[in-house]
Amino acid sequence: MKDFGSDKKNVIQANLDAQKIAFAPIMFQAAKSLRNLGILEYLFRNNKATVKTIASALNLSIYGVKVLLEAGLSLELVYLKNNEFLLTKTGYFILRDKMTNINMDFTQDVNYMAMNHLEKSIVNGKPEGLKELGDWDTVYVGLSELPGKSKKSWFDFDHYYSDYTFPEVMPILFKDHPKSFLDVGGNTGKFSMQCAAYDPNVKITILDLPGQVNVARKNIAKAGFEDRISAIEINLLDKTIPFPKGFDIIWMSQFIDCFSLEEISGLFKRAYESMNVDASFYILETFWDLQKFQASTYSLHATSLYFTTVANGNSQMYHSQDILSVIENTGFVVDELHEMIGMSHTLIKCKKK
Repeated sequence: MKDFGSDKKNVIQANLDAQKIAFAPIMFQAAKSLRNLGILEYLFRNNKATVKTIASALNLSIYGVKVLLEAGLSLELVYLKNNEFLLTKTGYFILRDKMTNINMDFTQDVNYMAMNHLEKSIVNGKPEGLKELGDWDTVYVGLSELPGKSKKSWFDFDHYYSDYTFPEVMPILFKDHPKSFLDVGGNTGKFSMQCAAYDPNVKITILDLPGQVNVARKNIAKAGFEDRISAIEINLLDKTIPFPKGFDIIWMSQFIDCFSLEEISGLFKRAYESMNVDASFYILETFWDLQKFQASTYSLHATSLYFTTVANGNSQMYHSQDILSVIENTGFVVDELHEMIGMSHTLIKCKKK
């Protein structure tokens, strides 16, 4: 693993950052309230305003607006000039940036209460925070049954990052005109339907849990792809169940981060055993060490703790070397590696040795 980070802050900056961590949950709620109550929107539309003006316009108390805006000063969402508040660039991101809002809603609706159980999850090796959402062993079993707001925020988060990759990966995947795909962990069928729309001749089979397969079948029927996309219900962690054979491409997208390294090794072995010599195995994943921007790395490190506390208790957003080692140990060779697909993904093409 390459070196990462340093300890070059002065004491004053280090102390400030420590206080930001200490009060982070409180200040997160302040930022969310400034967004949800329309205060940031009012400043965006009116350029600048006093506390009294904002309170009157939004039918909020002067006290409420005042404490939120003062918190906003330390959050650097707003700044104060001549007794009037103005929106900062960071405030604009909280207000308007789609990625930021999806991340905030995911944090609030899926993770906020659950994170009280992080320490226990680490000690027990189980997603102890999942009980805040429902009574399941893993979140994947209960995805179709998540409470309304949590369900929307979960799928918004999951789809947002994968959707950006589709336009870039399609020409790579279809350059050799594959006739069949095995979409392992196909979830709602979104990728498979993109493939079917991209190539009128390709046929795809989805493997996933019963809940996800039921949703995928409905989506596939609605899109009119029932003749080319099928779905098989499977417990993907049952090593005794082989993957079906005869596919040109086996595909795993934003999937392996849902499993421990030991479980990933088992999945890769079953993929290997199902492939003929000409088949290709593609992995699309976000690796925290291959990110161009610090914001992406930070987000991925935080997302790992969602897996620890909510999803399954044993997976994470991986360092690329973790997965490259499993690929090699399984008997694959890396044939191609495409970095920065979409916003933050890496596409790995594997072949049998």
